[in-house]
Amino acid sequence: MGKISSALYEIHELDEMAEKNTRLNEVHPLVKLTITVVYITCVVSFHKYNLFGLLPFLLYPLVVFNLAEISIKSCFKKLRVVLPLICFIGLFNPFFDHIPLYRIGSLVISGGMISMLTLIIKGTFALVASFLLIATTGIERICYALKLLRLPSIIVTQILLTYRYITLLLKEANAVFQAYSLRAPNEKGVRYKVWGSLLGQLLFRSIDRAGNLYDSMLLRGFTGEFYYARTQKSSGTDYGYLFLWLGIFLALRLLNIGAYVSLLW
Repeated sequence: MGKISSALYEIHELDEMAEKNTRLNEVHPLVKLTITVVYITCVVSFHKYNLFGLLPFLLYPLVVFNLAEISIKSCFKKLRVVLPLICFIGLFNPFFDHIPLYRIGSLVISGGMISMLTLIIKGTFALVASFLLIATTGIERICYALKLLRLPSIIVTQILLTYRYITLLLKEANAVFQAYSLRAPNEKGVRYKVWGSLLGQLLFRSIDRAGNLYDSMLLRGFTGEFYYARTQKSSGTDYGYLFLWLGIFLALRLLNIGAYVSLLW
């Protein structure tokens, strides 16, 4: 129950970050979405052995953390569940790739070690960039940017409602498990014998709440598409911010700093 409450608090905190009055939050959402997509594309395009070429891309999240006034600790705290999965994916690379790439004295560094670190850094950079996009933009403005890209309305609506219904599901789960803990105060967890009934109650409660919400949406004129009130016109500052980062990403990708560093090794 405590974990569910913590998850609800973190989602609420993420929405509050998007509403902060900072210069970065006021940048057009389509600009930030474009920068994030280009950044992730550049990061994942590196060869599995080009570890040093990835490192300069640390510049982008560090600058955005500073501009958005978001602590790095808060970011990694919210990504603590996903980051271990990224690390686990590349964990077995050293066992399958024994090609020697670098030598430091008597220490030989294999291709598996380099590819494992490269994969971890790629995943971390991509996750952090996605987090910064949501934390500085908000789901509504991201959906607004997707709508400007002429993405089908049904897909945009599904993205928005899925994000919002996660909060609803967590609230219902919190209510169910809180009721269980009140009826069984001496138990540290949920007995496996009642897992099925609790999940069934959670499903029915969520469906009932979702139906009520949908009825209220229909009463307010919902016809299958959201009309975003927070429309925003792009300015010269937005274009400047966009082309600045695109130029930096292009330079970092084409210069291939990793190749020059590798020669020193």
